[in-house]
Amino acid sequence: MRPNLKQIITTLAGVALFATAVVASPPAPPNDPPSYQSVRTSALLREIQREAAEMNPDTETLGTYSRNLHRNWEMHALYLERVKDHINAVSQRVAELHRIHDSVPRHQQQVIDQVTSHAAQIATSTQAAMVYLRENRNRLFVSEYREHLTTIAERSEDMKRTVDRFVEYERAQRKFDRLQYELEPVDDRS
Repeated sequence: MRPNLKQIITTLAGVALFATAVVASPPAPPNDPPSYQSVRTSALLREIQREAAEMNPDTETLGTYSRNLHRNWEMHALYLERVKDHINAVSQRVAELHRIHDSVPRHQQQVIDQVTSHAAQIATSTQAAMVYLRENRNRLFVSEYREHLTTIAERSEDMKRTVDRFVEYERAQRKFDRLQYELEPVDDRS
């Protein structure tokens, strides 16, 4: 049974509140191997990155719909449904991220918190837009509805950018660690 969008919003809101109350743990020293939770966090964030990349064309389309007067409500409903499916998938990963939040380095906690905030805003605006559309199919260009579409597009882009930067940071960190290891004298590698 798939959770509905309202349950996802409630979960994300609760997770966001929980995350803001958590005391951060210090980052692990650079030479320590990453913990299972840290590796799992990276994997989940890469999954969110893929989901955000797949969601991006749909949210961009909704963003253009907020300015385009020539679309019918069925097209709006189609793209909102697609975004809902993507944000549900992201929400499942965010829920797992919050279960291990306290066990990962501070930089990962910060990314989790940011992704949670963006995902909660996307979910909230998607739910509100779907409710509005259901009740007002002939009034698509009211500012309230258009603001929901704009928020969906903007927060989706913010979430994608946040995760992209994290993945880029981790890639650079791995390269740095590898180069540092290669530069160490053979006698120091024990």
